[in-house]
Amino acid sequence: MKVQNKVIVITGGGNGMGREVVLNLLSKGASVAAVDISESSLQETVELAGNKKDKLSTHVVNITDTEAVDALPEQVISRHGIVDGLINNAGIIQPFVRIRDLEYAAIERVMNVNFYGTLYMTKAFLPHLLKRPEAHIANVSSMGGFLPVPGQTIYGASKAAVKLFTEGLRSELLDTNVRVTVVFPGAVGTNIAANSGVGINQSAETNAQRMSIKPLAPSKAAEIIVDGIERDRYRVFVGSDAAFMDLIYRLSPERAANYIFKQMKSLLPE
Repeated sequence: MKVQNKVIVITGGGNGMGREVVLNLLSKGASVAAVDISESSLQETVELAGNKKDKLSTHVVNITDTEAVDALPEQVISRHGIVDGLINNAGIIQPFVRIRDLEYAAIERVMNVNFYGTLYMTKAFLPHLLKRPEAHIANVSSMGGFLPVPGQTIYGASKAAVKLFTEGLRSELLDTNVRVTVVFPGAVGTNIAANSGVGINQSAETNAQRMSIKPLAPSKAAEIIVDGIERDRYRVFVGSDAAFMDLIYRLSPERAANYIFKQMKSLLPE
């Protein structure tokens, strides 16, 4: 689905990769409804939109609140007239600790935002998307959604749920006008840890350097995501690391898991 002259809703539009997707969509002639839990972050996105901001609306919504989410489609349609697409991008990570040390509250928060937020938004907007001549849903999973990352096991489980939910949704909608894409970002240079309220121990930077990780710029990630939507891609890998690890994992899941454990071990407290 070409995004020009389409109305696209995106969650997590107040910062990082989501903000860059908002700006990319606007540059391609789309109208955008940016959703975020932070009003101040959304206002920063508006300022960055410049002369395109007349095609941008902002909506402060907690996507784990079903009542707030159910009310959102009518708010978007009231502002833009229609809705043609949904990008479920909002997500948080967990504290870098083993399962044994992870609080139940943190587990529930990660699952609520990453999986249930995606589910609630999809269910709220799908009836409206099915009425359009063409429409698109893109859900952001993660490289951690197909590859186990120690210290991010619950985050990975939530993103694996997003992966299979999205793939199942696509199969259910094959005979409709709604196309569906699942997105797998690798390392992207965002402030997701800070936005998740998660601290990373001091060895993280040294470990990343040892691994020669160069996070992808959020603007480049946004370009890849929007291009995938416009090409109606089934799966989109954001970054060479995500594409490479997908290949390695399919060839030998155990070796891939062992490799990531060795790379990530220093991030975990003893």
